[in-house]
Amino acid sequence: MIIGFTEIVPGFSGGTMALLIGLYERLINSIHGITTKEWKKHVLFLINVGLGMGTAIVAGALGIKLLITHYTLPTFYMIMGLVLAIIPSLLQDVDYKSGFRGKHYLLLLVGGLIVASTAFIGEGQMEVIENITPQTYLLLFVSGWLASSALILPGISGTLVFLIFGVYVTILDAVSSFHFPVLIVVGLGVLVGLLITSKLVRYFFMHHRTTTYAVMIGCVAGSLFVIFPGIPVGLGQWLICMIMFLIGFILAGFLGRLKKS
Repeated sequence: MIIGFTEIVPGFSGGTMALLIGLYERLINSIHGITTKEWKKHVLFLINVGLGMGTAIVAGALGIKLLITHYTLPTFYMIMGLVLAIIPSLLQDVDYKSGFRGKHYLLLLVGGLIVASTAFIGEGQMEVIENITPQTYLLLFVSGWLASSALILPGISGTLVFLIFGVYVTILDAVSSFHFPVLIVVGLGVLVGLLITSKLVRYFFMHHRTTTYAVMIGCVAGSLFVIFPGIPVGLGQWLICMIMFLIGFILAGFLGRLKKS
């Protein structure tokens, strides 16, 4: 469910949360595994994850929308605390002190710059698309395909992809109003994207693990720039934002302990 909540928040990646709670590699292997002979056990795991995510997205769509609309800075500062706390955990997972070389730090920097650069990409339409045409469905399918990278590639936000394509508000409205044609088309796009991207990531994890971690850590770090909502105004807002930042940081530590247990 936690991954589902993150998928609603612009700039925050479900892949980042999957890394934090220790589900990332299992998720990648399971998505890949549904095309193998052991597909049954992988499907059961993915159904459980999918149900949790779906429940969180439906339940949280309205709440997240209200938080982002009315409490933008505190909400995003809490998310920044979460993301920042993830980075040391990932560095420990890959044992960077003994495993990282110069090229890994360079790849980390490149990954960070690529994700950070998405902050400069303009957003598309911010209103619900009322007139749904075949071209609209194609747009929804393609955006779902590309947005599925959020679950696979930490630091890259699927919600941001929806914003860029101008379909974020339309999809959020479809979730809250149960507009199934839109949801089905987006879901199919996400499914196709997951199957293709997971195979690529699994290959790199198996054959270039340290290098892959370096890029992913860079992506997570770069997402901080994307998430950053601006500087608080006034002492009261500063205090609230710093408190929320600390809450996010502490929450990440708690979730990290769940991973170890």
